[in-house]
Amino acid sequence: MKSKRKISKIGIFILSTTMLLQIAGCGDKTVTVESQNKAESAQKENENTGSVIELSDDTITVDGKAITSDTESAVYAGAEIIYYKEGQPETYGAGTESEEHSEEEAKKHTVVTITQPGTYTVTGTLSAGQIAVDLGEEAKEDPEAVVNLVLDNVDISCSVAPAIIVYNVYECGSDDVENASQDVDTENAGFNLILQDGSENKITGSHVAKIYKDGTTTEEIESDTAKKAHKYDAAIESQMSFNICAGSAGDGRLTVYADNEGIESSLHMTIKGGNLEINANDDSLNAGEDKVSVITINGGTIICDSGYQDGDEGDGIDSNGWIVMNDGYVIACANAKSQDSGVDSDMGVYINGGTLLASGHMYDEISNDSKQAFKVFSFAEDIKEGEWILIKDDDEKDVAAFYAANDYSIAVFSGPQLEDEDYTLYKVTNVTGEQNGSICTQIDGYEGAEKIEYSSEIMRGGFEKGGKMPQGAEPPQ
Repeated sequence: MKSKRKISKIGIFILSTTMLLQIAGCGDKTVTVESQNKAESAQKENENTGSVIELSDDTITVDGKAITSDTESAVYAGAEIIYYKEGQPETYGAGTESEEHSEEEAKKHTVVTITQPGTYTVTGTLSAGQIAVDLGEEAKEDPEAVVNLVLDNVDISCSVAPAIIVYNVYECGSDDVENASQDVDTENAGFNLILQDGSENKITGSHVAKIYKDGTTTEEIESDTAKKAHKYDAAIESQMSFNICAGSAGDGRLTVYADNEGIESSLHMTIKGGNLEINANDDSLNAGEDKVSVITINGGTIICDSGYQDGDEGDGIDSNGWIVMNDGYVIACANAKSQDSGVDSDMGVYINGGTLLASGHMYDEISNDSKQAFKVFSFAEDIKEGEWILIKDDDEKDVAAFYAANDYSIAVFSGPQLEDEDYTLYKVTNVTGEQNGSICTQIDGYEGAEKIEYSSEIMRGGFEKGGKMPQGAEPPQ
């Protein structure tokens, strides 16, 4: 495993104790969350204060009482975990042998299921388990079917499936391709993942390879018409659009370790703040609806390391639709062993604000309509993981310095301090100054400056005169 550096602290969410929440970082308006517990006493308690789920390998409690196995309750334990079973016939699924798990391993896991709208603060450790959110199929059309999951010093590990999975809540978005665009609003999303002030949270999760629907035939598999019943790719997986939220204190943290993808949405994902470090064997952030999904970043410090273990491929951030960055600090590092990009999208990448470092061995074109300038640097030899790169302007003034969590040959850098001019790059050591993640934008000092050459640069999507294209890139049309 690669050594990791601490990421800097920024605003994290302050949770109200009432069910009328002013969610900082999850929007600027009050969100009404009414508990609809079928158990009358649980309903009253949740409406007043929300619920606290305390995890433990010995005893799990909800509001100080032992968790129930009653599936009619707002929170219960005992559901069977969905995983890819070993020793199944070809008509079972499309998984490989390495993705199979034994029944014995699966049964070691405890599933804590949330079935009703509300705010749930989760704390404690679960070394073999999963948090599942499932408000029922009808919830998708119900704007009141909202779950706020507050992580408050949580450590959850799951070796057979995602450690946090959202099946059914309100879906605020649409999968309509014809009217899709990069401008989406997840303000009213049915799921908000919230980092509590002062908390250190760790999520370690697996994935579930494609499992076919019952009755699938060999003919359907051979003709590629077999329908899936389950497929969950990430350590934190949501079948619905969702937000990752933060607020004012600036000291909450979420670290994710994933044997496949890190955090995934089947439709839209918006990150509005928080200290996130995602270590994945494939894409760190992923949104999967073709020509529709949007990953929007409005704040936070986000480190994406998509090759931290034994993976063979992976983009730092990957969307089958769009990627839009409006604010925050993002370090998006592709797998060093593959021809992948720090940021990769099918429909366009827009950089409108914030500070971005995207590193890999491929350049995915940034939109000409981006509102903020960016530079693309292509190097003849790989820049190594952890090596500081200093950017100086024409007057030899320090602009920024950065390092990546991977070896790379192409880097995209964007920040509000960039101008339409040429820049000089140096390898340096011992950089000091104001640092967010592995990006330093207020430089106090450095040592060992060694000038390095780069073979290409792009400004606002257009190749500058005399510049060369990075390997694998196409000139803007």
